[in-house]
Amino acid sequence: METDFDKVIAQRAQNVFDAMQKRVSPDDLKRIKEAFEFAKVAHADQKRKTGEPYILHPIAVADIAAEELELDTNPIIAAFLHDVVEDTDTTIDDIREKFGDDVAFLVSVVTKKKKKKYDESKQIDNYRQMLDSVQYDIRALLVKLADRLHNMRTLSSMRADKQMKIAGETDYFYAPLANRLGLYNVKTELENLSFRFRCPHEYNQIDSLIKQDEKAQKARLSVFAEEIKSVLADAGIMVDVQIDYRKPYSIWRKMHKYGDDFNHLKYRHFTEIIYDTPQGMSEKDMALRIYSVLTDRFKEKPGGISNYIDSPKENGYQSFHVKLLADFGRWQEVHISSRRMIQDSRLGCMADRSDDNIFLWIEKFKSVLRDIARHGQNGTSFIDNVVSSFYNDDIMTFTPKGREVILPQKATVLDFAYELHPALGSKAKYARVNGFLSSIKAQLRRGDVVEIFTDADTHPNPDWLDAVVTYKAKKAIRSYLSSLPAPKYNRCKSCNPIPGEEVIGFREKDGSITIHKRDCPIAIRQASQYGDSIVSVDFEPDDTLYPVSIVVKAIDRYHLFVDLVDCISNKLHLAIDSINTETHDSIVTLKLAFAVHSFGELQTIIQHIREIPGVDEVKRI
Repeated sequence: METDFDKVIAQRAQNVFDAMQKRVSPDDLKRIKEAFEFAKVAHADQKRKTGEPYILHPIAVADIAAEELELDTNPIIAAFLHDVVEDTDTTIDDIREKFGDDVAFLVSVVTKKKKKKYDESKQIDNYRQMLDSVQYDIRALLVKLADRLHNMRTLSSMRADKQMKIAGETDYFYAPLANRLGLYNVKTELENLSFRFRCPHEYNQIDSLIKQDEKAQKARLSVFAEEIKSVLADAGIMVDVQIDYRKPYSIWRKMHKYGDDFNHLKYRHFTEIIYDTPQGMSEKDMALRIYSVLTDRFKEKPGGISNYIDSPKENGYQSFHVKLLADFGRWQEVHISSRRMIQDSRLGCMADRSDDNIFLWIEKFKSVLRDIARHGQNGTSFIDNVVSSFYNDDIMTFTPKGREVILPQKATVLDFAYELHPALGSKAKYARVNGFLSSIKAQLRRGDVVEIFTDADTHPNPDWLDAVVTYKAKKAIRSYLSSLPAPKYNRCKSCNPIPGEEVIGFREKDGSITIHKRDCPIAIRQASQYGDSIVSVDFEPDDTLYPVSIVVKAIDRYHLFVDLVDCISNKLHLAIDSINTETHDSIVTLKLAFAVHSFGELQTIIQHIREIPGVDEVKRI
């Protein structure tokens, strides 16, 4: 039977009009209808890959924007018109003349700019174009997310290569963007649609396991939910309780994070308690009242509380999480949320449409985008820095005085220090995390209290770049390293020569000189093939310290270890980086790592160690 597309188009467009009629003026509704008619005419001869009239896509995008995101008049108009400039002869000026400057701006943001040559790639240019729009507005991103959501819902009609491209963009950029904007439902659906098309076998396997587990656990989880409702009802608290299974992508991510298979993964589901807040009581007080009643009935897991009401996530998420022991002997993750919190997790940044709130969301984006752009980040590095700074789930940490420091997951003590002040980061030597001594490279967790200790002689090292995740820390470390004078020579990474050794240099194609020890196999090979590139070098010691390792063999005796440390630390005044010892049948083997200025200094150290009673052999590794 042939589909009556005219009827389908009219019905779906009417759904949008009905949704908007409830919250806009008659004049605005008229403008929305005019936008639909304009788009319908513009796309009249176009079809989608499915064979359907193209206008069904703009209608679907407008419907998502109207019903799921609850956007206002101009974003709905822009949703209807979002493809007319890109795919038809219509211009932005035509849009401006017909629907005004604001709609023209929104449409221009979501219209991909055609260039003969892209700065990095077409995709990266599109990302930057959208992010740049945040300098003024946030609604354009929401229209683009509505567009991306419908594209993902209909991705099955695309070729496999197109599916991978669009799913990859979605997983990398759009799903995290939705997360940062607080749009939990959109984020979750985008993640899972992307996962489904990128890894269909894994998606289907996990989806099947979830359904099996849901069926197997249904009876006892229903009893648990009913018991919660009953206990709270007896206390005069009426709530809604529902069991929510996590989606395949969330399960897959947790399996990889914790190294567990599906059956051993904790908290595959959670129990959501949704309450109304009585007049005169705060949401927090009501959540704590529910918590108090529940913990009188169920055992509470020690350390199982996460208070996201007082300390919301950076994307605005609020709830009170607790882990309770169900009667069937398993810890259950329970989320206690007000109806307002549930609504906000759906609408995110647009839940509170006051000018002040929207301004705060925009400022969060602008401050980071400005700073990254100011320090020369572009192309892939720009997007990567935005992603690492904005689009990861956050952890909230604290200074000893209680100041909140919000950082991305996997942030370290160094990230914390640089977030407080660049000067603090550059001089950080060690820390105390929750009172315990800690390396500056240690990863932090939500709720950690961090105290930084500095040393005037400490400076950023190249390996610090691998120990930080925030753009602020990376920027400061790179800035310091780039200010250092360039080394006169490159040292061979195989033989690692130090000043005072017999060395030879080879001029590389880029003009730099690499030095090798004269017995280095690489140097011997290069001399036999590229002899003309050999140059004499003057590799003299300076203030630079070079890491070396030695191995010591000795007869075990009382005080041997103390004598070794005393020789290196007190007599020679060298800092020991590491010591490893093994004893077999009274023979001790020690491996020591430290740093020296020159080969002569190393020889002096070796000679001093040889003179320690019981030492039989000392050699450089």
